[in-house]
Order: sequence, then structure tokens, then C-alpha cells
Amino acid sequence: MQYRKLGRTGVEVSTQCLGAMMFGDVGNPDHDECERMVHRALDAGINFIDTADMYSAGESEQFVGRAIKGHRDEVVLATKFWFPMGEERNRRGGSRRWIVQAVEDSLRRLGTDHIDLYQMHRRAWDTDLEETLDALTDLVRQGKVLYLGTSSYPADQIVEAQWAAQRRGTARFVCEQPQYSIFARSIEEFTLPAARRHGMGVIPWSPLAGGWLTGKYRRGEQAPAGSRFSGTSHPAWERRAVDVEPNSPVRYDAVERLTKIAENAGLSLTHLALGFVAEHPAVTSTIIGPKTMEQLDDLLAAADVRLDSAALDAIDEVVPPGTDIAGIEHGSGNPALSPENRRRSVVDRLSATA
Repeated sequence: MQYRKLGRTGVEVSTQCLGAMMFGDVGNPDHDECERMVHRALDAGINFIDTADMYSAGESEQFVGRAIKGHRDEVVLATKFWFPMGEERNRRGGSRRWIVQAVEDSLRRLGTDHIDLYQMHRRAWDTDLEETLDALTDLVRQGKVLYLGTSSYPADQIVEAQWAAQRRGTARFVCEQPQYSIFARSIEEFTLPAARRHGMGVIPWSPLAGGWLTGKYRRGEQAPAGSRFSGTSHPAWERRAVDVEPNSPVRYDAVERLTKIAENAGLSLTHLALGFVAEHPAVTSTIIGPKTMEQLDDLLAAADVRLDSAALDAIDEVVPPGTDIAGIEHGSGNPALSPENRRRSVVDRLSATA
């Protein structure tokens, strides 16, 4: 396992980050196995763990908290907030009211007195950015949070947040967590360069494109039972990518071509995909999200994979740099993309011509 500085913080994190989205009811409800996976990751040299309050409605944080008991000082612990945590309308988003409650809830579930990296899971478009930064800065000053991060922020919002922090003298976001894989490369054009310019760490999620880049989904074959895109185990928001193109011909074509590239490189498709993400100079640590110990062992074996120029050039022929394959959903939630903001309504048009 290798280690890199998390942006300009001086904190060193492993180049693989153990993602805990699969810990709990949504993925693996067996607490004992999840705890063993955490300990196996720590033994392999991983010192970076990422979770979120909304993963299995808080159960993931509970699992992680129990697993790192006695190892807290060894772990750079990251979690996230923003998604709804119940039906009550104010238990979500980026308001000061919710942030001060959300952090206390996460601290309790994690069984710790501080969070190393506290990340905003999505941009709160309906909330003043300064309100969010002021509230998060108070948490830093109180010692409840050490560093701040974002997830799935568009490049312009990354820049705006950096400017706002400088303008108001608040703590700044030191890390971005974007979706990045061979299938999802559009962030190469603006997001990754923006993060580098501002000295931010980058910890990509979904480097295996929801399992597509393991080769488990094959043309003409039923998706494995319980897999993410089987249509039985995960909520609709996780299956939107295949809903766009139900038969996903472009995806199957890409998997077949990438499998040949992996074979030529002497690698499995999984290891090729992880190696690809790790090769980008902006990437600090790649989030791996195993559901079983077998998956974890396979992912750990890719920690030191390096791809040569021939493999990288061949990948570029399948999915060109700066582009996404059909059906990728980055989920920024930007209201500018809503129908009412893309075009003038019928009433507006009639009024303009009256």
C-alpha cells in the first residue's frame, strides 16, 4: 500500500480508501463480517475509511464505529451529510440547523469525538453557500471536525466555494469525492483540473461503475442475483444508469473490448479499472466498496497495479478522455437542468408576444 498527502493538509492517506456504503441493510447486514473486513483492510495498510449518514439509514456509520474501536487513532475517518435522514423536512440539506444536528448524530453512531473529513454529499442548491461554510467552520473551531470536503460538486461550484471561503475567512473544502471510472470520464475536463488548481485531494467513488467493470454483467445473461443492477437489491436512484438504456448495448460492447485490453495487460478487468483511476495525477485515493471478504481481497490485490501507456491509450479508444459512456448519472442535482429552467414556459412565451 502506498500513501499520499490529502491535498495540502499534510495528512497522509492510503491510496485505497475503504468505502462502507455496502455495510448494513442495503449491502451486507452481517456486522461481524463487516468488522472483519475493516480489520483486514487495516492489516493491508489502509488507513482511510469513508462512510455517510444515509448509508443504510445510519447503520453503516454504526458498523464502522464498532469496527474501529481500539483503532481510532490509526484511521483517517470520513463521513458525509446532506441526503434526507427521515421524513421531517429539515433533516437534510446544507442549512446550519441541519448541519449542527447531523454532525452530532454521526459522532454518536461512529462512537468518536471528532470526524477527520466531513463531506457535503451533494451541493445544496437551495441554501446560501456562506451559511453552509460558516456552520461547517464552527464545527472545525469546536474540534468536532478537522477537515471539510465535498462530493459530486461541479467544477464551477468547487471554484465558487474556494472563493467564498477566502472572501469570508472560513475553513475551505480540502477534498472532492467525484464519480470517476473508465465509464465516467467527463470530470477529466473541468472537475479534476479545478481540484488540482486549488490543492484539493480527490477520492473517486464508483471506480468499477457499479460493478460493470468487474465483468459481472454480460450480454444476453441475467444480472447476478443481488447485484447492484439486478433490479432487486438497490433503490431506483442506483439503477438510473441502466434505466436510460435498458439493454445497454454500448456498455456491453465496452466491457468486451476492455476485457481484451485487460487480458493483454495480464490483468483482470477489475484490476484494470482500478489501475486506470489510480493513474490520474489528480487522484489521491480510490474508494473501494466491497460487500464481502472475497471482494475485498480481490480489490486489495489491485493496490499496486500500474498501467503502461499502451493500456491507457487502448482504454482511450473505448471511452475517449473527458467523456461518459451512455447512461452515466453524476447526480449533481443542478436545478439549472430542470425543465422550467431550460426553457420559457408557455405562459412566458405568450406574455412575451402579447
